[in-house]
Amino acid sequence: MTIESPSLFILANTRPLQPPHCPEITLCLADEAVALWQLSAEELDQKGLPLPFWAFAWAGGQALARYLLDNPHSVSGKQVYDLASGSGIVAIAAKLSGAGDVTAVDIDPYAIAAIDLNATANGVSLLTLQGDIIGRPLKADVLLVGDLFYEREIAEPLFAWLKQCQQAGILVLIGDPGRTYLPKEGLKELACYQIAVSRELEDQDIKVTRVWSLA
Repeated sequence: MTIESPSLFILANTRPLQPPHCPEITLCLADEAVALWQLSAEELDQKGLPLPFWAFAWAGGQALARYLLDNPHSVSGKQVYDLASGSGIVAIAAKLSGAGDVTAVDIDPYAIAAIDLNATANGVSLLTLQGDIIGRPLKADVLLVGDLFYEREIAEPLFAWLKQCQQAGILVLIGDPGRTYLPKEGLKELACYQIAVSRELEDQDIKVTRVWSLA
């Protein structure tokens, strides 16, 4: 199969759904997680199509989005970056909560296409940036990180950079469902949620998921 357009691929393999913890937000999400994951894995061998993290509302993203919707003062009027944005759920929640410019960042061009589609579906305007910004100087008021501590190779340089961002005066907010490589120190818990997730993707039906700032 040849995929000519990321947007057409997304629309063909998802449908508009509301994540359980953020019913205010509509996203293009996959019903059959395993089927889409396997399809993308096959394409990965043929064309370099990344795995479709953008097709699922991961627990960390849902928790962080819920926190922003319930605590709009965290982002209202501020310049916000959403790292590894995926579906864009956190970036959309920030914009719905009154943020100024919101930039959704992801390395995957399919995620960028999904973010554009999902922003339109929710009536918000987002900036997008395809690439890896970890380690680079950042001009922002708030940096949002949803569910990114699942690999050691990512987690260690990521956390070091987040500390640098905090020292530069940026508010760093993290949503995490207890991933292995989230540091055990240097964090302050802001909220805790019980997030319903798919057993196709996770080891439990409910993930206890926390929102953290840097201590």
